[in-house]
Amino acid sequence: MKYWLVGLLAIVLFIPFLGSVHLFDWDEVNFAECSREMLLTGDYLRPHIDFQAFWEKPPLFFWMQALAMKVFGVNEFASRFPNAICGIVTLVFLFSAGKKLFGEQFGFLWVLAYAGSFFPNMYFKTGIIDPWFNLFIFLSLYYFILYHWKRNAFDLESLKLNAVSYAILSGVFMGLALLLKGQVAFVVFCLALGVYFVYNRFKLFFNFGHVLIYLVVAFAVTLTWYGYVTFKYGTWFVREFFIYQIRLFSTHDAGHEGFFAYHYVVILLGCFPASVLAIPSFFKNKTLTRYEKDFKIWMLILFWVVTILFSFVGTKIIHYSSLAWFPVTFLGAYTIHNLIENRVFWKKYVTIVVGTIGYLVATLFTIFPFFAMHIKKFIPYVADVFAQGNMEADVHWSGFESLIGIGLFVLVFLGLKWFKEGKTQQAAYSLFCGTGLTIFLAAAVIAPKVERYTQGAMIDFFEERIGEDCYVQVLDFKSYAHLFYTQKTKPTNINYYNTDWLLNGKIDKPVYFVSKIDRPEAYEGKPQLKELYRKNGFVFFKREKP
Repeated sequence: MKYWLVGLLAIVLFIPFLGSVHLFDWDEVNFAECSREMLLTGDYLRPHIDFQAFWEKPPLFFWMQALAMKVFGVNEFASRFPNAICGIVTLVFLFSAGKKLFGEQFGFLWVLAYAGSFFPNMYFKTGIIDPWFNLFIFLSLYYFILYHWKRNAFDLESLKLNAVSYAILSGVFMGLALLLKGQVAFVVFCLALGVYFVYNRFKLFFNFGHVLIYLVVAFAVTLTWYGYVTFKYGTWFVREFFIYQIRLFSTHDAGHEGFFAYHYVVILLGCFPASVLAIPSFFKNKTLTRYEKDFKIWMLILFWVVTILFSFVGTKIIHYSSLAWFPVTFLGAYTIHNLIENRVFWKKYVTIVVGTIGYLVATLFTIFPFFAMHIKKFIPYVADVFAQGNMEADVHWSGFESLIGIGLFVLVFLGLKWFKEGKTQQAAYSLFCGTGLTIFLAAAVIAPKVERYTQGAMIDFFEERIGEDCYVQVLDFKSYAHLFYTQKTKPTNINYYNTDWLLNGKIDKPVYFVSKIDRPEAYEGKPQLKELYRKNGFVFFKREKP
């Protein structure tokens, strides 16, 4: 399998349908709005949201999006395009790394496991930071592993560079990770090295001089922004960023709470089927070389470091454990590799778990379109008023969408059948292609329709305000959509940021308000507010200029 074929596969998987659905609140719209405002303000050093300083993230990903918006325009496609490129780079890298480790066949198995698992595939179709963040952290760790092997004379002939070069590469990618999302990248990296140091019975596997080079390089890369922005604007911006990062670790944020084992459930279901196939590789099995055994140990360490660390973090978000998808998909591919090499035998419990999850997901995809066709009949049985409003949206379902679920059901069945019969390669293709194809078709057919229920009416309202000289604000819920989808320009009246002034003050232009149907009581009956209409769970008000 050649690199260009892997790249072509990635292009086909990740480029189509990028702009077929609106950006989802919060994260996708939040980041796209930061990038849009970069273009409007010309300030590429300090991210802004609603034209006020946004210190929650460094700017590297916003630079990527802003560049895409320069090329493709300010739209959904441009906002998600950087992650589609990340998907292409990731799959080509996995093929290269897998080929270097165990041969071309394993390289493609790792590609198949990553591209053919639910969440890893889906993330390259989004406009969030984490795909690039995870890739840079993993690349930093990967090149440090190669540094360790080169320094300690592990038997891998394809290590063409010297040890210092691998340390420098590791530092470069760590610096880029720090420019994407912050210091958590370095925390994960150091924890993984620390655990390996303990596993290695406290034997030094690195040279302190080489580590110093790594740190200097990583620090130098980060100084391109952290240093320059501090020099030019003072410490306030960077200080607020670090305070926010600490708060995320210590408390739950934005309602993102969860139970301790949250991330393990997310990985089991979201990284299916690689997550289930990886289970046998968590146990001891035969390895042929030092580096094969060592790399597997590194992957196990990375998995446990990520999942345990973020299980203790107060904020529970799917993104936080997404770095673990690299070791999970490696271990899934490693199981298949061992099956092909007859080092292990197919386990009955794997059949049961894969079948249970696979058939359940296939069944949900099959019945959901028919449920959606009659969704309004279920409204009386739903207690949440806002959800009731969402369900009133007029969305056309033909029933043919169920073919996606039926196709997945068939491919899961064939995959399990062939695994049992010892036709491992056919089974792997069937299983991973089934999930990959499901995500591909769901992004094109199902996601745009689901989005109409969740936020379609609100986005339509905002887009109708484009070019209108007015203010638009949301009431009693958090959103960034009104900024991006009204193509808001920088306000000239500072009072705009005072919601009480917008509601009761002497406004200088009309104001539109959007609230959810379960919380407008405080605004109903106010003489200055005219209710325009209610639609799909949202209430729309207007206040005319006095």
